[in-house]
Amino acid sequence: MSGYRSRGFRPETDFAMDQSAPDILREESIPRNSAAATTLHVCVTCRAGENGDTGPRPGRRLYDALIDAQHRQDHPPSFRIIEVECLSNCDRGCSVALSGPGRWTYVYGDLDRNCVDDVITGAERYAATSDGLVPWRERPTIFRKGVIARIPPSI
Repeated sequence: MSGYRSRGFRPETDFAMDQSAPDILREESIPRNSAAATTLHVCVTCRAGENGDTGPRPGRRLYDALIDAQHRQDHPPSFRIIEVECLSNCDRGCSVALSGPGRWTYVYGDLDRNCVDDVITGAERYAATSDGLVPWRERPTIFRKGVIARIPPSI
């Protein structure tokens, strides 16, 4: 995995989001293959209401659990998982965003390690669509209840 160490610095915007954020490795170039057409962004700096800096943050624990779950699958991944420093959804616990070229983007909150299987299922269903629109009844409950935003595809 290629990348650089960052302490809240985002070169694409040239400003610091969160100076208290831990150092994280950021992926710069990821091959664009079928599994990379859909991205699950996971906020690794999320505190989810926890105070202090002892141990990994809840967002980092969610990310690690998602990576582990995806590696244990008996089929190739249909989406990639990327860590991000902040999704600006701090009042709604751990957050993720699903996006892809030509697809609607969704931001979900109120997540933790207990819902990893549902997040994986929801991301797989999202990846199986051409536009990101998963029928309501096919979405895991956490995606129905925890949706924060739905953003139209860019043109």
